[in-house]
Amino acid sequence: MRCPFCAHEESQVKDSRPSEDNTSIRRRRQCEACGARFTTFERVQLREVMVLKSGSGEPRREPFDRAKIEQSVSLACRKRPVSPERIERLVSGIQRQLETLGDAEVESRQIGEMVMEGLRQLDSVAYIRFASVYRDFTEARDFEEFASTVREVGGK
Repeated sequence: MRCPFCAHEESQVKDSRPSEDNTSIRRRRQCEACGARFTTFERVQLREVMVLKSGSGEPRREPFDRAKIEQSVSLACRKRPVSPERIERLVSGIQRQLETLGDAEVESRQIGEMVMEGLRQLDSVAYIRFASVYRDFTEARDFEEFASTVREVGGK
């Protein structure tokens, strides 16, 4: 494993343990060159999933990147009472769903809808935050209309 600090190729594993949701192994490593310590995660990957990105012109294909979902969900949940473990479980669940669909290619729209559904069940404010970017809200009225549907779904 390459050291993120000095780029040396060799490191020693100092500690290994399963993650909170048992979907990955957390490893603490120490670089043999500079002595820096860092953490890596090892996950099972069932299949390579390609994401179809739509937009102007031809659809683009790119490999599924779990980190993009983690970043989006974390940003939506920022300063909300949502633990990192719950975010990890949500992202892992979405990744497992994608890998077990049986399709080699998945539309980005489908992934966005999975994230929306997961956030709707996790935290209503994070759900609205994500939706505002995902659905490209441009006016306050867009928030009002969407928030009214959230109250109906959430029963608040």
